Amino acid sequence: MPAPSCTPCPSALPLGREVDYPSRYDRTLLYPIPRAAQRTELGLGAARRLPFIGADIWSAFELSWLNPRGKPQVAIAHLVFPCETPNIIESKSLKLYLNSLNNHRFADSAALRQCLLDDLSEAAWRGSGQQASIGVQLVEAADFGAEQLAELEGIDLDRLDVECQHYTPQPDLLRSAQGEPPVSETLCSRLLKSNCPVTGQPDWASVQIRYSGTPIDQAALLQYIVSFRNHTGFHENCVERIFLDIWQRCQPTQLSVYARYTRRGGLDINPWRSSSPHTAPRNWRTARQ
Repeated sequence: MPAPSCTPCPSALPLGREVDYPSRYDRTLLYPIPRAAQRTELGLGAARRLPFIGADIWSAFELSWLNPRGKPQVAIAHLVFPCETPNIIESKSLKLYLNSLNNHRFADSAALRQCLLDDLSEAAWRGSGQQASIGVQLVEAADFGAEQLAELEGIDLDRLDVECQHYTPQPDLLRSAQGEPPVSETLCSRLLKSNCPVTGQPDWASVQIRYSGTPIDQAALLQYIVSFRNHTGFHENCVERIFLDIWQRCQPTQLSVYARYTRRGGLDINPWRSSSPHTAPRNWRTARQ
């Protein structure tokens, strides 16, 4: 099977169509989708330097393989794709790829990790002429009990009794309290919802917004978050749109946006974008994940 092109053809995407699940290891199942097209829609053309840093933090809960004696093993994989990678990985193709490992024998978990590192790094950077790695951490069964579950920290925007009338993104809703002293605060909501651009299925998420600067109108921010309800876009693109809208409309001096999307097909995707380098957020599942 030839390696997939970096330009997605809708008919070739595994997402949203019936496919046969693989019975043997096949790295060519990975389908990279260039970030460029959706970033161009946000005004981030190829010539523009990204106004943020960050990463897409994935967790894969349906990971299994065989040891040298043929006994099944299980683990959780935490994957970190830097936002500078030219491609995202289409989620169903990643699920199919991981399932292709089910009957493959590895000498040990280190060999499996190296396989994931090589294959996913190649797909994420394909077509760029660059060679770089993504992050891969395996949590083996003996350590499952150490996995953390916690809600996103911050002032709960959902407590506000606001009227919502818009269900496609409305950046004009955003406003800050000009003339007020600057603040540093963290806000969160569980009401972010968007739709898959391929299948139309709903994507549910909690979102956390950390910023410093003129106080952002919390009611208006909640209405803005709700306005994504009928929007179609990949998780990564939605978070980048939220970041840019707040950055441009409210003009904070520092900003980070972090969303944790509920699991689909054994995978959750949690994009994080920040205006300045600092420690990445904790990869702790929320109750809905």
